[in-house]
Amino acid sequence: MTLTYQRFTAVLLLIYGSLFLSGIYYCLRVSWCAAARMSELELEQRTNIKFLVKLGKNGNEIREMLVQVYGDTAMKKTSAYNWVKRFSEGRESVTDEERSGWPATSRIDENIAKIHLIVRENPRLTVRSLAEQGNVDRETDGKILTEDLDMRKVCAKMVPKELTEEQNQ
Repeated sequence: MTLTYQRFTAVLLLIYGSLFLSGIYYCLRVSWCAAARMSELELEQRTNIKFLVKLGKNGNEIREMLVQVYGDTAMKKTSAYNWVKRFSEGRESVTDEERSGWPATSRIDENIAKIHLIVRENPRLTVRSLAEQGNVDRETDGKILTEDLDMRKVCAKMVPKELTEEQNQ
């Protein structure tokens, strides 16, 4: 049985009644919709932990409730306790914080234009040779071709996904 946000809110409604019907439902719903890149189940559990921390539940009670509702798919004990601690210390966001990392410098407009020009001159080049000529790595080159230039491989030739009438012949 897949547990959805609606099922869990129904369980909380049964347990906590009118307290849940106050503004908390709206806050949970807004948080629920905020993080598209996080898995639905992960976000759901974090949102419920936040709610239960605000109700004054301790880590053990919250973990038991998660296991009772989610079963084998419940968040691991250490993760649950870490989130209880974060929300107890005043954290409001249920989404992950941005991480510092190496800035994306390969998929810039200049490189995209360079790869586009090379492909237009010779569409039969391999991804490896395109990457070498464009001074980008192969993975970035592949992403530029498929995502930025919206191209795909047909036989041994890179072509736009949407072909014009002239290109179809």
